Amino acid sequence: MASETKLTLAKLAELAGVSTSTASRALNDNPLIKQETRTKIQALAKAHNFSVNAAASRLRTQKTNVIAVILNLIDNTEQSTTDPFLLKLVGELNQALNAKGYELLLSNSFMASDDWANYFIRSQRADGILVIGQGKSDEKIELAAQSGVPIVVWGDAKTEATYPVIGGDNFSGGYSATKHLLTQGAKQIIFLGDPEHAEMQERYRGFLRAHEEHGILPSENAVCAIDITSKSAYQFINDRIKANGLDFDGIVCVSDMVAFGALKALKERYVGIPSDVGIVGYDDISLAELMHPSLTTIKQNTQQAAELMVAQLINQLERKPTSSQVVETSLVVRRSTKHD
Repeated sequence: MASETKLTLAKLAELAGVSTSTASRALNDNPLIKQETRTKIQALAKAHNFSVNAAASRLRTQKTNVIAVILNLIDNTEQSTTDPFLLKLVGELNQALNAKGYELLLSNSFMASDDWANYFIRSQRADGILVIGQGKSDEKIELAAQSGVPIVVWGDAKTEATYPVIGGDNFSGGYSATKHLLTQGAKQIIFLGDPEHAEMQERYRGFLRAHEEHGILPSENAVCAIDITSKSAYQFINDRIKANGLDFDGIVCVSDMVAFGALKALKERYVGIPSDVGIVGYDDISLAELMHPSLTTIKQNTQQAAELMVAQLINQLERKPTSSQVVETSLVVRRSTKHD
């Protein structure tokens, strides 16, 4: 029969035969505590109607055990939290954080105001910040980093920064995507995406390098700066064909979602894929393999990225050295491009 007596944390720890700190961690389901011990203490707490006073705990320890994950969306974009790649990375981050005893607080750059340090850290909403995307400007990121708060960014790891940046080898990804199309005989390849983003800029450099090695000069209108959405890609391809006809035979896309929009526009005009136009996406989201035709794409190891981001953030929380790191990328060849 459950007792009606309200226990203190110290009394609960005494009943369980553990220290107060162990009891506290067990109640917070900290994975550093053995599962058997966590189960025992949580059962005792439930039997005695004991609940942790989270507000009091934060005041006492000055820790929330929460990490803010910010989707750093640019102004005037229709990209949202429903983007499959963003959801994939958020999911991987959630698992990596939970494994270290932290919860995830998801926000975006519009809701978080301009001063992330005050909004999340000094207000005790979170202990640290993980940012997905460098965007076209790193002003908000830099402001937070300069204030000394723990922060790690998913972006282009080769960027010179005062904070750790974790990300795929974007130059290599752009190069591999373009080289694959050129090797299969493409002559007029367009780059579909905005190269003003730090990550996309590196992919575009890879695009240019592959052309240079093949002795081909991209056309003057090879760069197609659009929003990172299927809708924008669909509209752009339609407008381009109306204006110029089919003046390209390959597309390097900055995301799989952009590739899906281009694919839809071409199929509606009965353009053969890959016989007339080859398409390469980026990210290898789950839908890429299910499309018709299935999408050739650049795969980024998001699980590895999430684990590295969390490790670098914990290093900051523990005042240990940090560094930017590159995660694995690879070309996944499917039916949207010609292949041997």
